[in-house]
Amino acid sequence: MSEIVKSAKNGVQSIRRVIFASSAGTMIEWYDFYIFGALATTIASKFYHTGTPVGDIIAWLATFAVGFIVRPFGAIVFGRIGDLIGRKFTFLVTMSIMGLATFAVGLLPTIDVLGVWAGIILITLRVIQGLALGGEYGGAATYIAEHTPHGKRGFYTSFIQTTATLGLFMSLGVILVTRLGLGDATFQEWGWRVPFLISIVLVAISIWVRLSLRESPLFQRLKDTKTVSKNPLKESFFNPYNLRWVLLALFGATMGQGVIWYTGQFYALFYLQQIFKVPLVDSNMIIGIALLIGTPLFIFFGWLSDKIGRKKIMMTGMLLAVLTYYPIYGVMAAFAPTDPGQHFLFAYQGYSMAMLILMILIQVIYVTMVYGPIAAFLVELFPTKIRYTSMSLPYHIGNGVFGGLVPIIGLSLITATGNNFAGIWYPMFIAGICFIVGMLFVKETNQVDISDHNSSIAGAHENKSRDKLNK
Repeated sequence: MSEIVKSAKNGVQSIRRVIFASSAGTMIEWYDFYIFGALATTIASKFYHTGTPVGDIIAWLATFAVGFIVRPFGAIVFGRIGDLIGRKFTFLVTMSIMGLATFAVGLLPTIDVLGVWAGIILITLRVIQGLALGGEYGGAATYIAEHTPHGKRGFYTSFIQTTATLGLFMSLGVILVTRLGLGDATFQEWGWRVPFLISIVLVAISIWVRLSLRESPLFQRLKDTKTVSKNPLKESFFNPYNLRWVLLALFGATMGQGVIWYTGQFYALFYLQQIFKVPLVDSNMIIGIALLIGTPLFIFFGWLSDKIGRKKIMMTGMLLAVLTYYPIYGVMAAFAPTDPGQHFLFAYQGYSMAMLILMILIQVIYVTMVYGPIAAFLVELFPTKIRYTSMSLPYHIGNGVFGGLVPIIGLSLITATGNNFAGIWYPMFIAGICFIVGMLFVKETNQVDISDHNSSIAGAHENKSRDKLNK
């Protein structure tokens, strides 16, 4: 009987502790990452003076995007450390780095004090945040999966899939409470710093909780048998068999998942505030309520993926997004606070928070379909000794680059064309390409038993290919 199954039978509480500690830390790290974006319309002009409010927001979103773009580099650096030294050590390091960088943003003087150096320092801190997040997710997802019994991996890892949404939800909640508590004038003056500053307390608590964890049993077995990878980067990206699955993970899964995630949650918030002119408090409440209702579906689709497979759920979510984004945003335009002047299928009906919540909730459901099973899917693609490195890179390119560029590309398309709906062309195109690649080339993974540390889709493909060559 495998070590994972023994651990599960010895007490569910141990698995619960692993999930709680890993997920709570990752949620706080996402909170740190997303308060930056959630405050875009409030403080963009405090760090950038481009001459127009829209220009300031574009500059802010570009800085926001930098944090996404560098995430793959963080995945390479910290993925390698995670496969060489261990999962626990690595996500403790990334959490510490993220917390300090976020706290520093809360202390950073504005452009009125530092001039252009304010923006330069801000970009530097954002780069540090992106590098840290690039190492966090892969470690936490791998850590949970390597404690999980076969047949329940989608269910258990789905808890960590809720953390990005809960982190965004927490950021919106803290911003809303701070704004209401301090008042608009005080919040605009200095209150915006509070969400950044309190993160240091949350990070300290998370580190304290994570220090009580031990290394994952599968990685510990590699250390005990001295079979840890000597060069995870080479084995992950210069082995043609493994590289093929890294590329398929990117172009057949995480690329589409990334754009749907950011469109359905963060970009939807931007659309509400900037395009449909929903007041800040109302827009945060609309997103918050939709997230609160939809978040349990991450766990449902993770559980369902154990039963019917990861691939069909993720591909269905992508297809639905491609087919329905235009009508959804048409409905949102119809129920905005004021007539935006552009419509698709639906005439202007007047402001309705309930209808906007429903439209955001539908998008969140798509997010839960593509995101709920993704951690288990990625874990099952790659063998234990290079799992952290191999899964982190496609995940963070898909989410950090393709997903993270959704707001800046969308706003640029809207500005260039004058068409409010041009902002969703990019996510629809990327999700459509990913659906085609995924349906044609990606294999189902939910039957892979990773308790054998050599077992994976990539490893099985490599072994079959070599057997053919030997014959």
